[in-house]
Amino acid sequence: MNYRRTILTIVALIGLAIPTTAHAQETKSAPAKVEVRTAAEIPWQKLNPARGDASPQAGTIWGDQTKDGESGFLVKFVDGFSSPPHIHNITYRGIVLGGGLHNDDPEAEPMWMKVGSYWTQPAGEVHITSSRGAGIGYVEIQSGPYLVKPGSEAFDNGERPINVDSTNIVWLDASNTTWIKGDVNADKSKNAQMTFMWGSPDGNQVNGTMLKLPVGFSGKLNTESSSFKVIVIDGKTSLHLDGGKDVRKLTPGGYFGTEGKASNHVSTKDGCIFYVRAKGKYTVVPE
Repeated sequence: MNYRRTILTIVALIGLAIPTTAHAQETKSAPAKVEVRTAAEIPWQKLNPARGDASPQAGTIWGDQTKDGESGFLVKFVDGFSSPPHIHNITYRGIVLGGGLHNDDPEAEPMWMKVGSYWTQPAGEVHITSSRGAGIGYVEIQSGPYLVKPGSEAFDNGERPINVDSTNIVWLDASNTTWIKGDVNADKSKNAQMTFMWGSPDGNQVNGTMLKLPVGFSGKLNTESSSFKVIVIDGKTSLHLDGGKDVRKLTPGGYFGTEGKASNHVSTKDGCIFYVRAKGKYTVVPE
């Protein structure tokens, strides 16, 4: 059975180069340190060295996908790329940042996922990955290393894949979730919105969300998370550090992260989408 075709939406209403370091917005305690990496600072290497020049490129954002442990990295494909059937040793999650990506069973008809779409790929399941246009995706793993193995080594780990097109995402705003502050009666096009992707929004558990900031947004992402990581998926944003004295411009693939209590001041002229990986809750507070 092709499980991807049976799951096209997410039920979100459950409530759900070397990085530089600077100070986040001042809080009542000492200012938090924030790690920042622009898209231009991302170091690239072959994702699958065994394929030589035919290999997609991998750009590490945080962690190290070639070693044990959690990590997040970009994968860049040339137009027309299509992999042979293969498996991975670990489960990963992916989000489309550019072009159109198809990730499915070898016999499946192409379903080109646009920017902001996401998918999961269980360990051991045979699949192919293809790109239409210059494709790029953000990939995240909970353990490493990330390896590519032949389809002959397939196994069933009990998980099932999912493809969610960006047009099928359910977005929540201040009227639906306490994670977003603001006027619930305001024009929805002017409100921040989020969708819960995976994990639990309760307690101090790890979870993943996408956050959509509207045109002209300026505000803060407040968190006390011991691990708070933000990757730009679409659009451009400015990260204001040291009380606004230091402004970092971030484009898709750009990243910032904090540990502990922090108030991250961000703004966007034309709107943007973030992927946020956090332990526990964070709140979006517009100015």
